[in-house]
Amino acid sequence: MTEGPVAIAGLGAIADRFDHVLLDQWGTLHEGRAIAPAAYSCVMKLRDAGKRVLALSNSGKRAEANQRRLAALGLPAESYEGVLSSGEVTWNGLRARDRAPFKDLGQACFLITRDNDRSIVAGLGLSLVDDLKQADFILLGGLDDAAAEPEQWRRRLSTAAMHDVPMLCANPDLVMFGAGGLIPAPGALAAFYQSLGGKVRFVGKPHAPIFEAALARLGQPDPSRVLVVGDSLDHDVAGGRAAGMLTALIRSGVHRAALADAADLPQAILKLAGSEARTPHWTLQHLAW
Repeated sequence: MTEGPVAIAGLGAIADRFDHVLLDQWGTLHEGRAIAPAAYSCVMKLRDAGKRVLALSNSGKRAEANQRRLAALGLPAESYEGVLSSGEVTWNGLRARDRAPFKDLGQACFLITRDNDRSIVAGLGLSLVDDLKQADFILLGGLDDAAAEPEQWRRRLSTAAMHDVPMLCANPDLVMFGAGGLIPAPGALAAFYQSLGGKVRFVGKPHAPIFEAALARLGQPDPSRVLVVGDSLDHDVAGGRAAGMLTALIRSGVHRAALADAADLPQAILKLAGSEARTPHWTLQHLAW
């Protein structure tokens, strides 16, 4: 029988178990307004303890944009190793074209991004097309709130699926915060494309490319000495465990409602996870030392 995660008050309790930390952004470091004081203190303590801290994000935007945002929210760039976003991994993968899922995609790209952000293709020499019939592949980096509902894409994506146009999805998140609350995220549109018969290749958490890139960025350490901290069983925990890393779930994030009244937290998390592959090693209420 699989045991539930061990509840801890902060990462200091397990600091001897890891040398590197991959920190989720939203729900772990912040919730959109400012870096939580306890989270900031934890990053400083990790740095003082000699741990290398890398922010790992499913953002379809490049790393520099994410790092600027974290600085504006109160986490200066010099306090941690940097940001590795799925947008950055996608850009590097499309530049190199030497491994899956970036090989054999062609040059004619139908680009879908948030805020018309084209940094994910800047300098790559791709030919951006407006007609899906002319596209070699679809690059899904982000979604504007007004374009988030998958059903409005049915006609265009049905045509693309009929022509076997592959989709490269940088951000597999299924939901995101819009002006009026939770709305479909790029991962939901990718799943919709799959339901239409389209083929999708994924980059961000929980998929391997972003974790492979994180290990490369850290100098290829032993994965068992890397701790993934995040608030999603589906993305942070599942991806970290599949990569052979240690995992810690933040309970105050996306699963807060499901875990709020749990009498037995470890068993509640185990039930919510549904399998050992999605069960974290540890759990803590919020990011703290």
